[in-house]
Amino acid sequence: MKIGTALSSSATKALLLGSGELGKEVAISLQRYGVEVIAVDRYPDAPAHQVAHSSHVIDMTDADAVKKLISDVKPDFIIPEIEAIATPALAEIEAEGLCTVVPNAKAVQLTMNREGIRTLAAETLGIPTSAYAFATSFEELKAAVDNGIGYPCFIKPTMSSSGKGQSMVNVAGDLEKAWEVAKQGGRAATGKVIVEAKIDFDFEITLLTVRALNSKGQVETYFCESIGHRQEDGDYRESWQPQAMSEKAIEKAQEIAKKVTDEIGGLGLFGVELFINQDNVWFSEVSPRPHDTGMVTMATQRQSEFDLHARAILGLPVSTAMQTAGASAVILGGIDSKAVIYKGLDEALAVPETEIRLFGKPEAFKSRRMGVALSVADNTNEARANAVKAASLIEILN
Repeated sequence: MKIGTALSSSATKALLLGSGELGKEVAISLQRYGVEVIAVDRYPDAPAHQVAHSSHVIDMTDADAVKKLISDVKPDFIIPEIEAIATPALAEIEAEGLCTVVPNAKAVQLTMNREGIRTLAAETLGIPTSAYAFATSFEELKAAVDNGIGYPCFIKPTMSSSGKGQSMVNVAGDLEKAWEVAKQGGRAATGKVIVEAKIDFDFEITLLTVRALNSKGQVETYFCESIGHRQEDGDYRESWQPQAMSEKAIEKAQEIAKKVTDEIGGLGLFGVELFINQDNVWFSEVSPRPHDTGMVTMATQRQSEFDLHARAILGLPVSTAMQTAGASAVILGGIDSKAVIYKGLDEALAVPETEIRLFGKPEAFKSRRMGVALSVADNTNEARANAVKAASLIEILN
C-alpha cells in the first residue's frame, strides 16, 4: 500500500459520507497514516468536520449531489458512516472503477435497509433469526402480527439508526401507535416497516468482525472479543467488553458473522449484532462500519474499532487483541439547546481509570449522544460502575 502526502497532488483521499462521532474517530485513525480526509454531512460543524482536512454539507440522499461531490473531490475511498445515502450513485461510481466504496456498494445497499439484510441472512444464508414480516400499511402489519408474529413484538422502520422509530408492542391496542412512530422515525421514507417476534434471549452482543489482508495478501476474517450492551428505546446506553458467554455460543456467533460478512465481501470492520440464549445464537443486524457499542474498544484494545477499520481499508495488518476489560457509558444531552456548556469534566476524570470523549456536536437534544465515558478495570462490573459514574458527573447546560 502506497500513501501520498495529504493536501498535495499525490494525496490518498478518503471521503466520509456521514460525519458523526464514529466518523470523527475514523477520520483521526486514517490521518495517522497520512490519508487526506474529506468529511461530509447534512449539517455544518458535525464532529468529523472539526478534525477533517476539509468538509462539505450536502443532502446525501440526493444522487446528483453525491455524484457531483465525488467528481469534484476524486477520492480513492468512499467510506459511508450512515444509512441514509443515495446508494445507486455509489453503485454507479463503483461500476465505473473510479474509487473504492467501503466495503463495497452491495454492502451499503444491503445494510442500509433492514429488508435487504434480513432477507439475505434468513432466506439466502439460512441463518437463525427471529420470525419477521414486512408491511407497507397498518392493515398488513396487523395481519402479520395476528397471523404468526404475535405479541410481544418489535416494530421498526426498515431504514433508521440509533433506535429511532422503534417500539416494543405488548398488546394490540398499541400497534397503531407503533406503526406511526416507525413511519415518522425512519432515516428515509421507505413506506415499509419490519415487525419482529420477540426472542427469549439472555443478552445481546456486538461481534466486531474484520475482513483484512493477511501477510500473504489474502482476505482473512478476524474477531474482537464480544461486546455486551444495554439499550433504552432501541438505542445503546452502555457497552462492555468482554461479554461472558459459552465457548459453543462464541463458535456459533463467529460462524454466523463470517457467513454474513463473507457474503457481503470487501475489506473493513463490521458490527454484527446477535442474540444469545445459553448456547443458542440468532442473527439480528449488521453494519458495514464501526458500531456505536464498539466505542468501548477505545479503552480496551490497542487497535480500536476505528483503527481496525482504517487499517483494513488501507490493506494494512490488524490485531483484534483485547488488552483489558472495560466499559462505556453514554453522556446524553438532557436538554434541547445549541452551543451548550459542559460542566464536571474534572470530577468525571477523577473516577479511577476513566476517560471522557466529548463529541463536539453543535446542538444538543434530550436523548442525543453528546459524549461517552470510558473505563477499564480488572472486570467488567467494576468498569461499568465507573463508566456510569463518570458519565453521570458530566452536566450539560445552556
